[in-house]
Amino acid sequence: MTTKVIHEANLAEINELSKNSAEFVIRPLFYGYGNTLGNSLRRVLLSSIKGAAITSFSIEGANHEYTAVPGIREDVVDIMLNLKNVRLKSHNDEPVEVSFEVKAKDVKDGAVTAGDIKLPGDIELGNPNQIICHIDDPNFTLKMRIIIENGRGYLTIEKSATDRIHSDMIALDAVFSPVLRVRYKVENTRVGQDMNYQQLTLTVDTDGTITPKEAFEEAAAILVNQYTALAGGTTVESAPAPGVEAEADDSELSLPIEELGLSARTANALINNDIKTVRDLVSLSEVDLKDLKGFGSKALDEVKKLTELF
Repeated sequence: MTTKVIHEANLAEINELSKNSAEFVIRPLFYGYGNTLGNSLRRVLLSSIKGAAITSFSIEGANHEYTAVPGIREDVVDIMLNLKNVRLKSHNDEPVEVSFEVKAKDVKDGAVTAGDIKLPGDIELGNPNQIICHIDDPNFTLKMRIIIENGRGYLTIEKSATDRIHSDMIALDAVFSPVLRVRYKVENTRVGQDMNYQQLTLTVDTDGTITPKEAFEEAAAILVNQYTALAGGTTVESAPAPGVEAEADDSELSLPIEELGLSARTANALINNDIKTVRDLVSLSEVDLKDLKGFGSKALDEVKKLTELF
């Protein structure tokens, strides 16, 4: 297949799987572009989206991480691991210091959670039920300080210790990314009778401090920024994704199978195979149609005559 222009990517669908998970379908793409876009978007989503994390903390009664605090069930290392799982969003570009106290009598079963942290208005909490520690002395009061910072990617504990604001605080290695998981798959698709195209399906799961759509768009913007800097003043001729304009203007492709005047047997066979619209029908090759359950040669001839009209 040859082309004189590079066609633009087309975000054909956004399917919300849950509050913090969404599926992005990009089609049609020239052959090979599915993996090119999928891999680059995945890497940027996992490593470069802006987020916030706790980078250091202190607990009254603990001078270093290799100790235990009387009145607290967990040792300091366990508390460190719990603090790393607190999901935050900061609207402040500067480090934010937060001090808080929790009395044993004020929490159920002694469980101190992220929701017990008294955060300022420019900090949002994504998982208030995240356990920080358990108080096992009814007269104990937990006194803590934490530092919250914005960042991208991963901050090693060595770097955190070097850059920490207060030398008496315990440094944490921090994962700033609000994106938890990214998966993608590449499938063949078609435009008209041309099968030499691909469809990219990218699934993004976040921690709730950012929506999957916001993360996806930020990743795309980062890639555009990087490649624009490399391109200099060079531009290439581009055009809308193949088939997109035609589909947008052709409402006939959205017609349900029931309205096509097919015989009841043929229509039922298509519907039972999840072929519900003209768009679904014309996307199938003759080989695909032959493989459909309950779809015989007479049905094939009937459909072939019909699809010539679209």
